[in-house]
Amino acid sequence: MSGPTLADVARAAEVSTATVSHALNGTGRLADATRRRVREVATALGYGARRTPQTGGNLGVAVTTYAGSAWNFLEVPYFARLLTAATATAHAHGYALTILPAARGAETPWHTLTVDGMLLLDSPAGDPVLRALRARGIPLVFDGRPVDPRPEDVWVDNDHTATTREVLGHLAASGARRIALHAGYGDEHYTRAVTRAYEQWCREHGHRTLFLTCDPYDTPGHAFDAVFAARACDAVYTIYDPGGRQVVAAAARHGLRIPDDLLLVCASEDPAYAESDPSVSTVTLRPATIAETAVTALVSRLSPTAPPPTPGALTVPAVLHPRGSSRRRTRPGRQGPP
Repeated sequence: MSGPTLADVARAAEVSTATVSHALNGTGRLADATRRRVREVATALGYGARRTPQTGGNLGVAVTTYAGSAWNFLEVPYFARLLTAATATAHAHGYALTILPAARGAETPWHTLTVDGMLLLDSPAGDPVLRALRARGIPLVFDGRPVDPRPEDVWVDNDHTATTREVLGHLAASGARRIALHAGYGDEHYTRAVTRAYEQWCREHGHRTLFLTCDPYDTPGHAFDAVFAARACDAVYTIYDPGGRQVVAAAARHGLRIPDDLLLVCASEDPAYAESDPSVSTVTLRPATIAETAVTALVSRLSPTAPPPTPGALTVPAVLHPRGSSRRRTRPGRQGPP
């Protein structure tokens, strides 16, 4: 295996090859911080070191959406399940797995991180982490379609259009005529794909669109106050894990009964929804299967003998679990003839 070149170090450090040469040779007029960073990048890449083939190694995984804020994605059931399965799959292939923090500050070593390959989750537009990893030539696999995929890119995702249409059709069959979509605080492919599918379905079925922005910290569900007070919707499809609890809290505050007055479906991996009263209908995006598929594809990209994965999308079907919250009960006196 050939080692990294001067140009590789320059791309990874986002400087010119001349700057790299000056930094490594102690020449030129460079800022101390620039000289230090270039040397750190060169060391991390193994520039000048003898490279030998190896089995196994280290994979990295990062959640890079939501502007790099330091949020704890491990508290979200989707990410918790995905990362557990990703770790088990990496270990089964003989790799360690490093889980990077969500923050993208200067202290995060994206330019010097020592990994053989990376799994990126929900990479947004203009992702600086993606840019740094591409510059270093690190093999990548994505959870969720990248914004500007390259011909060689591989990503694992659900068919969000088909899933959204299934959920809306289920709600309509249960009697919903004014369905609100609770989404919109992310800029990843998931949010954009669901929103487009919702708009298209509403146009086809003559329904008015009603968008509500999800705030993960809006525990009382105040985003629903105006809509519920005006009885402006009779069903909600919320595509983030906290949304179902927010709908339930807001509905109780406004005297709306679920499912009699309001139908509800929530995309979530939280098993507590199945135990609530009424039980909440959920969509599972099957994160464990996504993780197994993505890590296996990444390992294949790294293997000198295994066939590389086919570029493009690897689709994992989502599953709708209809429960009490989206099935209207027959009211007393309306059972029909005996």
